[in-house]
Amino acid sequence: MIWRRLCFMHWPVSASVLQAQLPKGLRLDTYHGQAYLGVVPFLMADVAPRGLPAVGRLSAFAELNLRTYVVDAEGVAGVWFFSLDAEQPVAVRLARLGFHLPYFDARMWSAQRGDLTEYASVRTHKGARPGVFAGAYRPVGPAFESQEGSLEAWLTERYFLHSAASGRIYRGQIWHRRWPLQRAEAEVRVNTLPELVGLKVQGEPHLLYGEELVVRAGLITRVRS
Repeated sequence: MIWRRLCFMHWPVSASVLQAQLPKGLRLDTYHGQAYLGVVPFLMADVAPRGLPAVGRLSAFAELNLRTYVVDAEGVAGVWFFSLDAEQPVAVRLARLGFHLPYFDARMWSAQRGDLTEYASVRTHKGARPGVFAGAYRPVGPAFESQEGSLEAWLTERYFLHSAASGRIYRGQIWHRRWPLQRAEAEVRVNTLPELVGLKVQGEPHLLYGEELVVRAGLITRVRS
């Protein structure tokens, strides 16, 4: 798959509040003691099983995730998704079934005007708590690769995801080149996603932009407790 026009929006938040939202078997990962909650809008393209061609709208759609960072019982650090909204219902159901990820149906819209990406999402999933996001973002400055040990690397160079089902923790791996990042500026007009985990974010987020990245993903495996 290809991830395009992605904006990492991260706010520093209470570690104790986030830890309380995690399932048993995962502990919150922090950067020098600080926890972060991320809202990440982007576009998916060329999504397909390895060796098969992409298929129209099944393989290209908008996605929005609410995330933080965790370490599992085997000491592997990764991403924990509180929610993932997508406008492709088949992808939502396959991800929920095959990866135990909290994907939700949403009505989504995006447009690009020059280097500005406008983006909006309203969750429509039956029985799910509502989630709304609307904003615009653009890259600022030249592309760069994050340095080891930096906050930028800690937030973006994550090669595992975690999920949970029936009291068990699962882990999946992804592969990609190091992120070609740019600084970013954004206007967040509506953002109710943090309320889903009992938080209200304040102040300006830490912003990073990624124009395009080719990604491969593996199947999930159970984490030994």
